[in-house]
Amino acid sequence: MDELNELTYKIRGAIFEVHNELGSGLFENVYEAALLLELKQKGLFVKNQVELLVVYKGMQLGLGFRLDILVNDEIIIEIKSVEKLHDVHKKQLLTYLKLSKYKLGILVNFNVAKLVDKESLIRIIN
Repeated sequence: MDELNELTYKIRGAIFEVHNELGSGLFENVYEAALLLELKQKGLFVKNQVELLVVYKGMQLGLGFRLDILVNDEIIIEIKSVEKLHDVHKKQLLTYLKLSKYKLGILVNFNVAKLVDKESLIRIIN
């Protein structure tokens, strides 16, 4: 788990850097693009808009979701730019974790004056 904690620390640093540089009030895709650059500069392997198909009883339904960012094929980052995070946002990320079998996700709301743990920056474990 130490490796995941170290990876989470790097991700959080990148998130804070993007927020400090861009501030709040932009669209999610702007934060996604900036965060991708920041994570790559930290030497992390990142993919964005990763397709996540829904499988029901062993059959692909032809439906799916898109993960905003996947870091080192281990951690999902779900980006929001909303007035306030709600339970539905947390449930969305938890659903992604369950469907993908990844253990850890980070939910971040960039549309805030200051990033605060458990309010605008939330770590979710499956």
